[in-house]
Amino acid sequence: MKVLAVEDDKASLAILCRSLERLGHEVIGTEDGEEAWKAWLKEKPRVAVSDWQMPKLDGLKLCRRFRAQQGQEYLYFILLTGTGATGQNRRAAAEAGVDDFLTKPIDLSELWMRLRVAERILTYTTQVHRLEEMMPMCSYCKKIRDDRNYWQQIESYINERTGTEISHSVCPDCYQRVVIPELDRLKREALKPAPARKPTAAVRRLR
Repeated sequence: MKVLAVEDDKASLAILCRSLERLGHEVIGTEDGEEAWKAWLKEKPRVAVSDWQMPKLDGLKLCRRFRAQQGQEYLYFILLTGTGATGQNRRAAAEAGVDDFLTKPIDLSELWMRLRVAERILTYTTQVHRLEEMMPMCSYCKKIRDDRNYWQQIESYINERTGTEISHSVCPDCYQRVVIPELDRLKREALKPAPARKPTAAVRRLR
């Protein structure tokens, strides 16, 4: 797996790169956030292991910049923290889009475990991305054909594969185009006078 290593301290960067290489990963070593950003644009690694406090562009700002990119494959971001990192700081990092944390100095077994989690998450996101790209959908009823050649509603198809529950609503365009005209039609029908009923044969005889 290609991993982006970001650390402004040269000795710490060398240790991080060597640790990643020992675990069998291809490493792109960078010394600050701006250099890391340029490396990501060129190489597109799927995992970043970044220090928090750095000049020019720190770890949180770098993560936010990654998350701001639309239409890109997901980047798993691991932030290196000191032992004194507070819970509030960690919450701020999580809100910035950080996926996981590693405490300095880096323990090789901890690094291995975090990267294994990253691999599983990235495999899952890749499968979902391919699913989205390759879903065969009926042009009329919008049902999806699954790998057993069965046709089913898109909600059932997604739930079966991802566990996601789909809630239903109406977008603003469809509300204006479909719902409002239908409500107006129902109101007009409700206001129409009831048609006069013809007298039955028995009533006509009484007359």
